[in-house]
Amino acid sequence: MVFRDDEPCYTISVVARLVGVHAQTLRTYEREGLVQPTRSSGNIRLFSNRDVSRIQEIKHWVDQLGLNLAGVATMTRLRLQVAELHGQVNQLAQENQELKRELVARRAGPAAFRAISDDSGNE
Repeated sequence: MVFRDDEPCYTISVVARLVGVHAQTLRTYEREGLVQPTRSSGNIRLFSNRDVSRIQEIKHWVDQLGLNLAGVATMTRLRLQVAELHGQVNQLAQENQELKRELVARRAGPAAFRAISDDSGNE
């Protein structure tokens, strides 16, 4: 069975074993706002594949880069800001292309109109 990336399907004990951390660590990540697992009707934490990937990333940042949880939160905020800035750059690039096309069309407009007028007058 294949689960969607955002479908909650793993309990905290399963995720703890998958990632190699203690369940209390996952509770701490949740308390710090680093992950937000879904809750079942019985209030059981359920993690998605996306949550597992996020926890693995946090674990890497802590283990390999030596970040504390405040550092992880900062990295997360910075990454979101970079993604937003990339989106803005792409939007501005599109607007720039549209403005260039409009400028070329305006510059070519009168000359193109004169060329059409001259051609029709010579007939």
